Amino acid sequence: MKAFLILEDGHQFEGTSIGSDREVISEIVFNTSMTGYLEVLTDPSYAGQAVVMTYPLIGNYGICFHDMESQRPWPDGYIVRELSRTASNFRCEGSIQDFLEKHDIPGIAGVDTRALTKLLREKGTMNGMILTEQRYQEYCGHIEELLPKIKAYTVGNVVEQVTCKEKKVLEGTGPKVALLDFGAKDHIAQSLQARGCEVTIYPAHTLAEEILCTQPDGIMLSNGPGDPKSCVQIIREVRRLYESDVPIFAICLGHQLMALAAGADTHRLKYGHRGGNHPVKDLETGRVYITAQNHGYVVDTDSLDQSVAAAAFCNVNDGTNEGLRYIGKNIFTVQFHPEACPGPQDSGFLFDRFLEMMGGNN
Repeated sequence: MKAFLILEDGHQFEGTSIGSDREVISEIVFNTSMTGYLEVLTDPSYAGQAVVMTYPLIGNYGICFHDMESQRPWPDGYIVRELSRTASNFRCEGSIQDFLEKHDIPGIAGVDTRALTKLLREKGTMNGMILTEQRYQEYCGHIEELLPKIKAYTVGNVVEQVTCKEKKVLEGTGPKVALLDFGAKDHIAQSLQARGCEVTIYPAHTLAEEILCTQPDGIMLSNGPGDPKSCVQIIREVRRLYESDVPIFAICLGHQLMALAAGADTHRLKYGHRGGNHPVKDLETGRVYITAQNHGYVVDTDSLDQSVAAAAFCNVNDGTNEGLRYIGKNIFTVQFHPEACPGPQDSGFLFDRFLEMMGGNN
Protein backbone atom coordinates (compact mmCIF):
# COMPACT_ATOMS: atom_id res chain seq x y z
CA MET A 1 0.00 0.00 0.00
CA LYS A 2 1.30 3.43 -0.95
CA ALA A 3 1.83 6.15 1.66
CA PHE A 4 2.62 9.84 1.46
CA LEU A 5 4.37 12.51 3.49
CA ILE A 6 3.06 16.07 3.02
CA LEU A 7 5.22 18.81 4.55
CA GLU A 8 3.83 22.12 5.76
CA ASP A 9 5.48 23.94 2.84
CA GLY A 10 3.67 21.73 0.30
CA HIS A 11 6.49 19.32 -0.57
CA GLN A 12 5.29 15.73 -0.98
CA PHE A 13 7.13 12.39 -0.76
CA GLU A 14 5.73 9.03 -1.84
CA GLY A 15 6.63 5.58 -0.54
CA THR A 16 5.25 2.34 0.84
CA SER A 17 3.23 2.18 4.05
CA ILE A 18 4.90 0.40 6.99
CA GLY A 19 3.49 -0.21 10.45
CA SER A 20 0.10 1.35 11.23
CA ASP A 21 -2.06 2.81 8.47
CA ARG A 22 -3.44 5.63 10.61
CA GLU A 23 -3.04 9.27 9.63
CA VAL A 24 -0.78 11.47 11.76
CA ILE A 25 0.55 15.04 11.84
CA SER A 26 3.88 15.52 13.62
CA GLU A 27 7.14 17.44 13.69
CA ILE A 28 9.53 15.86 11.17
CA VAL A 29 13.13 15.46 12.36
CA PHE A 30 16.10 13.44 11.11
CA ASN A 31 18.59 11.17 12.88
CA THR A 32 22.04 10.45 11.43
CA SER A 33 22.85 7.29 13.44
CA MET A 34 24.10 4.33 11.39
CA THR A 35 22.90 1.77 13.96
CA GLY A 36 20.65 1.72 17.01
CA TYR A 37 17.28 2.25 15.37
CA LEU A 38 15.51 0.45 18.23
CA GLU A 39 17.11 2.74 20.81
CA VAL A 40 16.01 5.70 18.70
CA LEU A 41 12.44 4.40 18.51
CA THR A 42 12.26 3.85 22.28
CA ASP A 43 13.90 7.15 23.30
CA PRO A 44 11.17 9.22 25.04
CA SER A 45 12.78 12.42 23.73
CA TYR A 46 11.11 11.68 20.36
CA ALA A 47 7.59 12.05 21.75
CA GLY A 48 5.65 14.39 19.48
CA GLN A 49 7.99 13.88 16.52
CA ALA A 50 8.27 11.65 13.44
CA VAL A 51 11.81 10.44 12.75
CA VAL A 52 13.60 10.29 9.40
CA MET A 53 16.57 7.87 9.46
CA THR A 54 19.34 9.10 7.14
CA TYR A 55 21.12 5.72 7.03
CA PRO A 56 19.74 4.04 3.88
CA LEU A 57 19.01 0.53 5.23
CA ILE A 58 17.02 0.06 8.44
CA GLY A 59 15.87 -3.15 10.15
CA ASN A 60 18.64 -5.50 8.97
CA TYR A 61 19.34 -6.85 12.47
CA GLY A 62 15.74 -6.95 13.64
CA ILE A 63 14.44 -6.13 17.10
CA CYS A 64 16.13 -7.14 20.37
CA PHE A 65 13.95 -6.12 23.32
CA HIS A 66 16.96 -5.95 25.68
CA ASP A 67 18.17 -2.89 23.74
CA MET A 68 15.03 -0.82 24.34
CA GLU A 69 15.52 2.50 26.14
CA SER A 70 11.99 2.46 27.59
CA GLN A 71 9.00 0.14 27.69
CA ARG A 72 7.54 1.37 24.39
CA PRO A 73 8.37 3.38 21.26
CA TRP A 74 7.55 7.12 21.29
CA PRO A 75 7.78 8.70 17.80
CA ASP A 76 4.55 9.58 16.01
CA GLY A 77 5.94 8.22 12.75
CA TYR A 78 8.96 6.58 11.13
CA ILE A 79 10.45 7.34 7.69
CA VAL A 80 13.19 5.28 6.00
CA ARG A 81 14.82 4.81 2.60
CA GLU A 82 14.82 1.02 2.59
CA LEU A 83 13.35 -1.36 5.14
CA SER A 84 15.15 -4.69 5.32
CA ARG A 85 12.96 -7.59 4.24
CA THR A 86 14.81 -10.03 6.52
CA ALA A 87 16.70 -9.68 9.79
CA SER A 88 20.05 -11.43 10.26
CA ASN A 89 21.10 -11.44 13.90
CA PHE A 90 21.34 -14.22 16.51
CA ARG A 91 19.76 -11.84 19.06
CA CYS A 92 16.77 -10.99 16.84
CA GLU A 93 13.36 -11.37 18.51
CA GLY A 94 11.15 -9.85 15.83
CA SER A 95 10.97 -7.55 12.83
CA ILE A 96 10.82 -3.78 12.87
CA GLN A 97 7.71 -3.99 10.66
CA ASP A 98 5.82 -6.01 13.28
CA PHE A 99 7.14 -3.74 16.05
CA LEU A 100 5.77 -0.61 14.37
CA GLU A 101 2.43 -2.26 13.65
CA LYS A 102 2.06 -3.59 17.21
CA HIS A 103 2.57 -0.12 18.65
CA ASP A 104 0.35 1.64 16.08
CA ILE A 105 3.17 3.75 14.61
CA PRO A 106 2.67 4.74 10.96
CA GLY A 107 5.63 5.02 8.66
CA ILE A 108 6.91 5.13 5.10
CA ALA A 109 9.65 3.16 3.36
CA GLY A 110 11.03 3.95 -0.07
CA VAL A 111 11.29 7.69 0.57
CA ASP A 112 14.26 9.65 -0.81
CA THR A 113 15.52 10.42 2.70
CA ARG A 114 18.58 12.22 1.33
CA ALA A 115 16.39 14.76 -0.45
CA LEU A 116 14.07 15.03 2.57
CA THR A 117 16.96 15.61 4.97
CA LYS A 118 18.53 18.24 2.72
CA LEU A 119 15.18 20.02 2.61
CA LEU A 120 14.90 20.00 6.43
CA ARG A 121 18.46 21.32 6.72
CA GLU A 122 17.85 24.11 4.23
CA LYS A 123 14.42 25.22 5.43
CA GLY A 124 14.58 24.03 9.03
CA THR A 125 12.47 21.50 10.91
CA MET A 126 8.92 21.35 9.56
CA ASN A 127 5.67 19.64 10.43
CA GLY A 128 4.32 16.95 8.16
CA MET A 129 1.39 14.59 7.65
CA ILE A 130 1.82 10.86 7.05
CA LEU A 131 -1.15 9.20 5.37
CA THR A 132 -1.96 6.18 3.22
CA GLU A 133 -3.03 6.27 -0.43
CA GLN A 134 -6.76 6.00 0.32
CA ARG A 135 -6.73 9.08 2.54
CA TYR A 136 -4.43 10.87 0.09
CA GLN A 137 -6.90 10.32 -2.73
CA GLU A 138 -9.68 11.75 -0.57
CA TYR A 139 -7.63 14.93 -0.11
CA CYS A 140 -6.50 15.00 -3.74
CA GLY A 141 -7.38 18.28 -5.41
CA HIS A 142 -7.40 20.29 -2.19
CA ILE A 143 -4.06 19.43 -0.59
CA GLU A 144 -3.42 23.16 -0.17
CA GLU A 145 -6.26 23.28 2.33
CA LEU A 146 -4.38 20.81 4.55
CA LEU A 147 -1.24 22.92 4.87
CA PRO A 148 -2.52 25.38 7.54
CA LYS A 149 -3.66 22.40 9.64
CA ILE A 150 -0.26 20.74 9.29
CA LYS A 151 1.61 23.95 10.09
CA ALA A 152 -0.54 24.58 13.19
CA TYR A 153 0.65 21.38 14.92
CA THR A 154 2.71 21.90 18.08
CA VAL A 155 4.56 19.28 20.11
CA GLY A 156 3.20 20.70 23.37
CA ASN A 157 4.30 19.82 26.91
CA VAL A 158 5.12 16.16 26.25
CA VAL A 159 7.14 15.63 29.44
CA GLU A 160 3.89 14.77 31.22
CA GLN A 161 3.29 11.97 28.70
CA VAL A 162 6.69 10.31 29.05
CA THR A 163 7.57 10.61 32.74
CA CYS A 164 7.07 7.71 35.14
CA LYS A 165 3.83 7.70 37.15
CA GLU A 166 5.30 6.81 40.53
CA LYS A 167 8.62 6.63 42.36
CA LYS A 168 10.81 3.57 41.79
CA VAL A 169 13.98 2.42 43.58
CA LEU A 170 16.81 0.53 41.87
CA GLU A 171 18.98 -1.10 44.53
CA GLY A 172 22.68 -0.40 44.94
CA THR A 173 25.34 -0.34 47.64
CA GLY A 174 26.96 2.98 46.76
CA PRO A 175 25.88 6.63 46.70
CA LYS A 176 22.15 7.35 46.69
CA VAL A 177 21.10 9.20 43.53
CA ALA A 178 17.73 10.86 42.94
CA LEU A 179 16.94 10.70 39.21
CA LEU A 180 14.25 13.12 37.99
CA ASP A 181 12.57 11.46 35.03
CA PHE A 182 11.69 13.99 32.32
CA GLY A 183 11.71 11.16 29.76
CA ALA A 184 14.81 9.33 30.91
CA LYS A 185 16.46 6.70 28.76
CA ASP A 186 16.91 3.50 30.78
CA HIS A 187 20.68 3.49 30.27
CA ILE A 188 21.06 6.60 32.41
CA ALA A 189 19.90 4.71 35.50
CA GLN A 190 21.80 1.62 34.34
CA SER A 191 25.03 3.63 33.98
CA LEU A 192 24.64 4.80 37.59
CA GLN A 193 23.77 1.31 38.82
CA ALA A 194 26.80 -0.13 37.04
CA ARG A 195 28.89 2.17 39.24
CA GLY A 196 27.19 0.89 42.39
CA CYS A 197 24.67 3.67 42.92
CA GLU A 198 21.25 3.20 44.46
CA VAL A 199 18.96 5.07 42.08
CA THR A 200 15.54 6.42 43.05
CA ILE A 201 13.58 7.50 39.99
CA TYR A 202 11.06 10.32 40.56
CA PRO A 203 8.23 11.60 38.32
CA ALA A 204 9.01 14.89 36.57
CA HIS A 205 6.72 17.05 38.72
CA THR A 206 8.05 15.85 42.08
CA LEU A 207 8.60 18.74 44.50
CA ALA A 208 12.21 19.57 45.33
CA GLU A 209 11.35 19.34 49.03
CA GLU A 210 10.32 15.69 48.66
CA ILE A 211 13.64 14.84 47.02
CA LEU A 212 15.86 16.85 49.37
CA CYS A 213 14.23 15.48 52.52
CA THR A 214 15.57 12.00 51.61
CA GLN A 215 19.12 13.44 51.76
CA PRO A 216 20.39 12.03 48.45
CA ASP A 217 24.13 12.01 47.77
CA GLY A 218 23.45 13.34 44.28
CA ILE A 219 20.68 14.41 41.92
CA MET A 220 20.41 13.48 38.25
CA LEU A 221 18.26 15.49 35.82
CA SER A 222 17.40 13.41 32.76
CA ASN A 223 16.81 13.96 29.08
CA GLY A 224 13.31 14.48 27.74
CA PRO A 225 11.19 15.86 24.88
CA GLY A 226 9.80 19.24 23.92
CA ASP A 227 10.55 22.91 24.49
CA PRO A 228 12.24 23.39 27.89
CA LYS A 229 10.43 26.71 28.41
CA SER A 230 7.10 24.88 28.52
CA CYS A 231 8.19 23.17 31.79
CA VAL A 232 7.40 26.20 33.97
CA GLN A 233 6.56 24.34 37.17
CA ILE A 234 9.51 21.97 36.80
CA ILE A 235 11.91 24.90 36.35
CA ARG A 236 10.76 26.35 39.69
CA GLU A 237 11.57 23.05 41.44
CA VAL A 238 14.93 22.75 39.64
CA ARG A 239 15.77 26.21 40.98
CA ARG A 240 15.22 24.90 44.52
CA LEU A 241 17.51 21.95 43.76
CA TYR A 242 20.10 24.41 42.42
CA GLU A 243 19.97 26.34 45.68
CA SER A 244 20.78 23.19 47.69
CA ASP A 245 24.33 21.92 48.24
CA VAL A 246 23.61 18.51 46.71
CA PRO A 247 25.81 17.54 43.71
CA ILE A 248 23.83 17.63 40.46
CA PHE A 249 24.51 16.13 37.03
CA ALA A 250 22.09 16.94 34.19
CA ILE A 251 21.72 15.62 30.64
CA CYS A 252 20.00 17.15 27.59
CA LEU A 253 16.61 18.57 28.68
CA GLY A 254 17.86 18.49 32.27
CA HIS A 255 20.81 20.63 31.16
CA GLN A 256 18.46 23.16 29.57
CA LEU A 257 16.11 23.24 32.58
CA MET A 258 19.01 23.90 34.95
CA ALA A 259 20.19 26.77 32.74
CA LEU A 260 16.70 28.29 32.69
CA ALA A 261 16.45 27.87 36.47
CA ALA A 262 19.75 29.74 36.84
CA GLY A 263 18.54 32.70 34.77
CA ALA A 264 19.84 31.82 31.29
CA ASP A 265 17.79 31.48 28.11
CA THR A 266 17.31 28.77 25.48
CA HIS A 267 16.48 28.90 21.79
CA ARG A 268 15.39 26.51 19.08
CA LEU A 269 17.90 25.18 16.56
CA LYS A 270 17.13 25.31 12.85
CA TYR A 271 17.07 21.51 12.53
CA GLY A 272 18.52 20.12 15.76
CA HIS A 273 21.26 17.62 16.57
CA ARG A 274 20.17 13.98 16.41
CA GLY A 275 22.51 11.05 15.89
CA GLY A 276 25.54 9.19 17.20
CA ASN A 277 28.30 11.11 15.44
CA HIS A 278 28.39 14.67 16.81
CA PRO A 279 31.83 16.08 17.75
CA VAL A 280 31.98 18.00 21.04
CA LYS A 281 35.00 19.91 22.35
CA ASP A 282 36.01 20.06 26.01
CA LEU A 283 36.87 23.76 26.40
CA GLU A 284 39.24 23.10 29.31
CA THR A 285 41.40 20.38 27.73
CA GLY A 286 40.78 20.98 24.02
CA ARG A 287 39.95 17.31 23.55
CA VAL A 288 37.15 16.39 21.13
CA TYR A 289 34.68 13.59 21.88
CA ILE A 290 32.24 11.95 19.47
CA THR A 291 28.84 11.96 21.14
CA ALA A 292 25.24 10.79 20.83
CA GLN A 293 22.69 13.60 20.73
CA ASN A 294 18.97 14.19 20.42
CA HIS A 295 17.76 17.74 20.90
CA GLY A 296 16.15 20.64 19.08
CA TYR A 297 16.89 23.39 21.63
CA VAL A 298 20.14 24.75 23.10
CA VAL A 299 21.23 27.06 25.90
CA ASP A 300 21.95 30.60 24.71
CA THR A 301 25.44 31.28 26.10
CA ASP A 302 25.08 35.05 25.50
CA SER A 303 22.37 35.03 28.16
CA LEU A 304 24.60 33.37 30.77
CA ASP A 305 25.68 35.31 33.84
CA GLN A 306 29.40 34.45 33.89
CA SER A 307 29.38 34.62 37.68
CA VAL A 308 26.78 31.82 37.71
CA ALA A 309 27.98 29.38 35.05
CA ALA A 310 30.65 28.95 32.40
CA ALA A 311 30.65 27.00 29.14
CA ALA A 312 32.39 23.63 29.50
CA PHE A 313 31.74 22.02 26.10
CA CYS A 314 30.86 23.28 22.63
CA ASN A 315 29.66 21.65 19.42
CA VAL A 316 32.50 21.52 16.89
CA ASN A 317 30.14 21.74 13.91
CA ASP A 318 28.16 24.87 14.78
CA GLY A 319 29.71 26.24 18.00
CA THR A 320 26.54 25.86 20.09
CA ASN A 321 26.76 25.14 23.80
CA GLU A 322 27.13 21.49 24.84
CA GLY A 323 27.71 21.78 28.58
CA LEU A 324 28.03 24.09 31.58
CA ARG A 325 29.89 24.11 34.89
CA TYR A 326 28.31 26.14 37.66
CA ILE A 327 30.49 28.52 39.67
CA GLY A 328 30.70 27.72 43.39
CA LYS A 329 28.36 24.73 42.96
CA ASN A 330 28.83 20.98 42.62
CA ILE A 331 26.81 21.10 39.41
CA PHE A 332 27.75 20.26 35.84
CA THR A 333 25.43 19.70 32.89
CA VAL A 334 25.80 18.44 29.32
CA GLN A 335 23.66 18.68 26.21
CA PHE A 336 24.81 15.35 24.78
CA HIS A 337 24.21 11.78 26.01
CA PRO A 338 27.12 10.17 27.94
CA GLU A 339 25.08 6.96 28.40
CA ALA A 340 25.31 6.74 24.57
CA CYS A 341 22.73 4.16 23.56
CA PRO A 342 22.98 4.15 20.62
CA GLY A 343 26.26 5.90 20.13
CA PRO A 344 29.95 6.03 21.06
CA GLN A 345 31.19 5.52 24.62
CA ASP A 346 33.65 8.46 24.56
CA SER A 347 31.97 10.52 27.27
CA GLY A 348 30.98 7.79 29.74
CA PHE A 349 33.65 9.14 32.10
CA LEU A 350 31.21 11.91 33.06
CA PHE A 351 29.33 9.43 35.24
CA ASP A 352 32.63 8.77 37.04
CA ARG A 353 33.06 12.52 37.53
CA PHE A 354 29.59 12.61 39.09
CA LEU A 355 30.59 9.81 41.47
CA GLU A 356 33.67 11.80 42.52
CA MET A 357 31.44 14.80 43.26
CA MET A 358 29.37 12.57 45.55
CA GLY A 359 32.43 11.28 47.39
CA GLY A 360 33.59 8.50 45.10
CA ASN A 361 32.84 4.78 44.96
CA ASN A 362 31.98 3.10 48.25
